[in-house]
Amino acid sequence: MWFSVIKVIASALLIALVSHLSHKKTALAGFLTALPITSLLALGFSQIQWSDSQQSVEYAKSIFAAIPLSLLFFLPFLLAQKLNLSFWTCYGLGIGALGVGYWIHQIVLK
Repeated sequence: MWFSVIKVIASALLIALVSHLSHKKTALAGFLTALPITSLLALGFSQIQWSDSQQSVEYAKSIFAAIPLSLLFFLPFLLAQKLNLSFWTCYGLGIGALGVGYWIHQIVLK
């Protein structure tokens, strides 16, 4: 139970820090957000909690395959000015693109 609380607090603090930085230091916040911080935390927490190296390696392989596909989320933002899209339209289309990415991920891993 306590380990779960520690995981939530550590993750929340990291997200809060990066979102706070996004106002004044946009480039730094963007760089930190692009780092595989979530992957680092999740892989470490998983290994500490379950002590299953093989499962952690498989988990890392799944993350590796998913990273390029997760970039599909940003595609509408890259096209926003050209297509005159609002933030929320880009956001919604990006989430839809992630659905497509997940489908591709499942095919690639099988």
